[in-house]
Amino acid sequence: MMLKAKKTTPKLPVFQTFKTKGKEFTGEAMRQQGIITHLITETLPTRRTRTAIAHRLAEKNNTTWQNIYSGIFRDLDEILLPLGIVEEGGRLPIKRGPKALQDQGVPYYQLTDSGLLVAASLSEINKERIKIMADFFERNSISKDKDLKKSILTLLDVAPNFVSSLLKKYVESYSEGKITHLIPFDMDSVKKAFDETLMVQKELLEGFSSLSNVDREPIISFLKRVG
Repeated sequence: MMLKAKKTTPKLPVFQTFKTKGKEFTGEAMRQQGIITHLITETLPTRRTRTAIAHRLAEKNNTTWQNIYSGIFRDLDEILLPLGIVEEGGRLPIKRGPKALQDQGVPYYQLTDSGLLVAASLSEINKERIKIMADFFERNSISKDKDLKKSILTLLDVAPNFVSSLLKKYVESYSEGKITHLIPFDMDSVKKAFDETLMVQKELLEGFSSLSNVDREPIISFLKRVG
């Protein structure tokens, strides 16, 4: 009797880059970033079906929606849904097509709490990013560590780019298997996500906070001049 092969848990390639092209994102990574960005910005269910997502991404990438649809179908069904980044939000009734599809309706999608965290880590979202991060960390289900949540929300006011860098590295660490979950957002996982860049930022923050007001002024002046 042949043993069934165990299904392996998919990895999230949302920040995956080409090995030979430096920091250039793969087509799969860009497509999944596009799906997540679309779901965080669109509110109407009719705009959150597979076909609607395909039309939006095709328009953005100057191609036809038919060319990109199969990739979006695969991204949702084989990666984003199994990982709990995206979930089905409901079904829309249709009047045409196969009877089974008419009876079941067409699914539309929404982001889970884990999906919101991934969305908050994407630079593509720009202006809405800080609001998304704030909304995310104000949810009670995100973390049981109240001090951690309070610290992150305070840092969002004074150093949003630091929080953004932290979340991106956190999601990358999840994608690489260094941490096993996105939610709950806990200190042990945050520690595992810290890399050299974040350590440099931490050193600067700790060093600056230890300075007197007199010593801080030339540092602030320097940073303003180079920034």
